[in-house]
Amino acid sequence: MWDKLTHLILRNRIIIICLLIGFTAFMGYKASKVELSYEYVRLLPETDSAYVDFLKFKQIFGNEGNMVFFAVQDTAFFKLNKYNDWYELGNKIKTIDGVSGVISSAHCYELLKDTSKKQFVTEKILSAKLNSQLETDSISKLFHSLPFYRDFLYNDSSSVYLMIVSISKQKLDSKDRRFLIDDIKKLADDFGTKYNLNVSYSGLPFIRTAISEKVKQELFLFTILAFIVVIIVLFAFFRSVNSVVVTMTIVTVAVIWSLGTIVLLGYKITLLTGIIPPLLIVIGIPYSIYPLNKYHYEFRKHGNQAKALQRVIGRVGNAMFLSNLTTAVGFGTFIIASTEVLREFGLVASMNIFGIFILAVLIVPIFYSYLPPPREKHTKHLDNRFFEKIIGFLIAFTMNYRKTIYFGAVIFFLLSIWGLLLLKSTGYVVDDIPKHDVVYRDLKFFEKHFKGVIPLEIAIDTKKKNGAVKVSNFNKIEKLQIALQKYPELSRPISFNELVKFAKQSFYNGKEKHYKIPSEQEKNFIMPYIPQKEGEDKYLKSFLDSSRQVMRVSIQMADIGTTKMEKMDQIIRAEVDSIFPSSDYGKIITGTSIMYYKGTEYLISNLIQSVALAIFIISLIMAWMFRSFRMIVISLIPNVLPLLMTGALMGFSNIPIKPSTILVFSIAFGISVDNTLHFLSKYRQELKINNWNIALAVQKSLKEVGLSMIYTSIILFFGFGIFVASNFGGTVALGLLISFTLIVAALANLLLLPSFLMTMERVMTMRTLASEPFLQIYDEEDDIDVDELEIVSITKVE
Repeated sequence: MWDKLTHLILRNRIIIICLLIGFTAFMGYKASKVELSYEYVRLLPETDSAYVDFLKFKQIFGNEGNMVFFAVQDTAFFKLNKYNDWYELGNKIKTIDGVSGVISSAHCYELLKDTSKKQFVTEKILSAKLNSQLETDSISKLFHSLPFYRDFLYNDSSSVYLMIVSISKQKLDSKDRRFLIDDIKKLADDFGTKYNLNVSYSGLPFIRTAISEKVKQELFLFTILAFIVVIIVLFAFFRSVNSVVVTMTIVTVAVIWSLGTIVLLGYKITLLTGIIPPLLIVIGIPYSIYPLNKYHYEFRKHGNQAKALQRVIGRVGNAMFLSNLTTAVGFGTFIIASTEVLREFGLVASMNIFGIFILAVLIVPIFYSYLPPPREKHTKHLDNRFFEKIIGFLIAFTMNYRKTIYFGAVIFFLLSIWGLLLLKSTGYVVDDIPKHDVVYRDLKFFEKHFKGVIPLEIAIDTKKKNGAVKVSNFNKIEKLQIALQKYPELSRPISFNELVKFAKQSFYNGKEKHYKIPSEQEKNFIMPYIPQKEGEDKYLKSFLDSSRQVMRVSIQMADIGTTKMEKMDQIIRAEVDSIFPSSDYGKIITGTSIMYYKGTEYLISNLIQSVALAIFIISLIMAWMFRSFRMIVISLIPNVLPLLMTGALMGFSNIPIKPSTILVFSIAFGISVDNTLHFLSKYRQELKINNWNIALAVQKSLKEVGLSMIYTSIILFFGFGIFVASNFGGTVALGLLISFTLIVAALANLLLLPSFLMTMERVMTMRTLASEPFLQIYDEEDDIDVDELEIVSITKVE
């Protein structure tokens, strides 16, 4: 099949080149329209109970997690000019398109009793700029006498004052969110600069915008770094501009196709899909190195360029296809995940990995068919003395020290088991942001002074109309709030209770001591003052549903990680259940904190399934190739052991299992199996050629394929190593762990795999390899008619 394909490619070079240019131009046009994702990434499936609860809550009370917080710490905050400028700052922010509301110490309300109309009316604390410090002091006294705002808009003990900006849903999920956040930040920074104050920012929209911008920057950075690293390493190995040009052509086209694919599939760039372009550059290199080495090896052997080009694909086509298939499987297993972001990543990556194979098969023979035959300096890399010594050492070691190799493998296996037992699983909302980053530091600032900014929501359904405004339920909510305030991870709860207390304080002429739950008797003459008609109760909608049956308790909490969050979730549910029995009340506990913890758990579960599925599918491919259980075991051990060692390294280094690190296993396994397939493919060919002489077949396989295995492993090591430059801790870990895994896998395939083959002797060879269900073995002269091939030299590239 492959010899006919090579013949077809070389006979139709012009047509293929035109088709490639046309298709790449089309994909480039689509790639120019690629966009960043600013939407909330849904980690849970739509049928999951936690996601269903989240949607129910949003349907009743609207969107949560739409607030940007910024704060200043200042003991002299209530100075005339400063306070006036704070007031003006809020007014300017209100005019920004997409801002739906602002609340702060200068943009809040007091509740007043109108005895003539017998209702409460809201009045702004400040409706115009103040004229004197005396007026400012008066406003300060009034504001601090309202417990409703304490630990909500300010922290009295540390003199931190907060401004909360609500963002509309339309802007929240659009690319305009970045400009909106920038406008807010510029205005607030100007205030901070004027008064020499540090302004701290947080809130989910701010955090997500910061992460999205970092993704955008790193997409460009890593793509450039990948190109630079690959060019340097390729030139160091091949000492040929031609080899660098053909390889970079393949991976550049692959990057364009990947971005075009994202647009064609209706996706946007996320933290995961953003690493696909540099991944393709790194992963695409082996698909150039194997045919390049084969071309140079064949040409030097017989000096016939046409025959060498035909054998490039004819001899390594099967191995390239199968190694591409296993790599694509490593990524493709994510397609079955229930998590949308994983499905997108798996589909785009696997499609374009197969695209790299197509590009390599087409471009390498066509490119070199237009060039003159390689000169001696172009094939000199095959005689690299340093690598010759390494190959010689590997051959000698596998021939003479197999027991040492096995002993070492057992030791590493036992160490891996030990390390795996130390593995922990966790995840944070800002998990991948380094601790020195301003986003992380500001989040910790808010956790210190306001207990956090991650929303936690509790909705209690009384199952009766107006049940939420009964004193008995006020007392139950109050009991719940007191219970929750025992936990330092949780902020002061805000609910309808706080508004009722505020109403009682207002009813008693603003006296602070009356800020508490009214008695049944007090309720009878206070509640009528609260608006009852539709449209007059707009400030109640944040706390109660329209029928006053469901009441809401809102809490902000610290980013405590999924492990602690699981325990906190259980504690909160136990507290709620103890006060509101399920027989009488309906309960929803949700919010971004719950969604992220549940979603991360689900994501890790999906990823573990993907790793298991990748191993299973690749095992099936091995079974299809060799029809032998023992050959499956032999081919898998050199690739599974490195995964165990990587897990152990994570355990010993206290690197937790989380979405970004567990990706390592599927990706690395799919890539590392390539070396196994190339080696076994060559080994089978050499067995036939050398009359089933196992030792000679292993030696010749190591000499020819071993060099390519070393080349690709070094390039992959440095290629994935570029991710250490990331601002995301998870991406750094991804790069380091995959680099480690691939180097260990290369050593295992160069030492352990040949040793297994030597040990099994003829039992394996005769019974397992005598029949060839899939891979085709070519004799030396079993080629297409080289006289029919015409090699035209159009240009010469040094």
